[in-house]
Amino acid sequence: MTSKLFEPIRLRGLTLPNRIVVAPMCQYSAVEGSATDWHLFHWTQFALGGVGLVVIEATGVSAQGRITPTCLGLYSDENEQAMARGLAAARRYGAAPIGIQLAHAGRKASTYPPGNPKGMGALSKEDGAWETVSASAIPYADWHTPTALDRAGLNRVKEEFVIAARRAVRLGLDEVELHMAHGYLMQQFLSPLSNRRNDEYGGDLKGRMKFPLEVFEAVRAVLPSDKPLGARINATDWAEGGWTIEEAVVFARELKALGCDFVCVSSSGSTPAQKIPVAPLYQVPFAKRIRAETGMMTRAVGLILTPQQAEEIVADGAADMVALARAELDNPRWAWHAAKLLGAAAAYPLQYRRAKFDVWPGPVPRQF
Repeated sequence: MTSKLFEPIRLRGLTLPNRIVVAPMCQYSAVEGSATDWHLFHWTQFALGGVGLVVIEATGVSAQGRITPTCLGLYSDENEQAMARGLAAARRYGAAPIGIQLAHAGRKASTYPPGNPKGMGALSKEDGAWETVSASAIPYADWHTPTALDRAGLNRVKEEFVIAARRAVRLGLDEVELHMAHGYLMQQFLSPLSNRRNDEYGGDLKGRMKFPLEVFEAVRAVLPSDKPLGARINATDWAEGGWTIEEAVVFARELKALGCDFVCVSSSGSTPAQKIPVAPLYQVPFAKRIRAETGMMTRAVGLILTPQQAEEIVADGAADMVALARAELDNPRWAWHAAKLLGAAAAYPLQYRRAKFDVWPGPVPRQF
């Protein structure tokens, strides 16, 4: 039986060798938004592991849009130069295409990074807190109260996304995706829990979608026609009165009309009151529904653990791709073992080919 997980897939001018995507994962290791040696190692280990695509973590389109002071950015020449250095290494040694997730944290910006002894809440003034912005002046939990974006602010943020997208093109990144999930700025406009505006950017679903769709359209306009552009979206806020799967279907349909090539379907992050029934594959039904009702390519994400699970998701038409995060952190060679178990092939760098399963008798493939 031919593995569906290891079939190529085409996104505009980009062909992925298989359907396995390394999901964007915040590393909290940047300096003034610039990538460091940690990022060089992080990207390269995945790029040489046989996956179809590696996506760089949520990358702030402005200093204000970073989640923490140690988050990656693409808003300055220094950021761009540092990223170019890391990408050069990943491309030299790895075979996987590399994409980027552009983001703005909105009211969830200006926080402490994980591991800080003060916890993960809002930065204090003494530690360099900065002004946050959002759809409305409603704080997340007891964090900073954001400034509601006025028309000038909306235009500024949109232009920041455009400038970052142009930098991504200069860097030769293979695809771009916009972070419109997890309670960050774009989702803050979409969710009625955080958007209480009474102008054209609030109110009903059409109003709440307006700014995220404008940002998407502006970014699509500056990317080459053969460059894929997608979005990570929430299927639900997992909270009463919040964003719903029905709204997500409508939003995905509107994105598709603007030239969106795929949506990565996630959930949560809009409110600390969320109640998430976490279990393996718990978000896959959302990706399946959006794919079925919109015809949009979807990427499933969230506690996808084994090659058999990933194969079933793609083979059954629940999603066109799967995104792995902690599974790849645990085992950056996940795709090699999956290929062996599923009777497929994955790329190896020349230096590691002596360890391919078809030329080396052991050990047996990692058991999942």
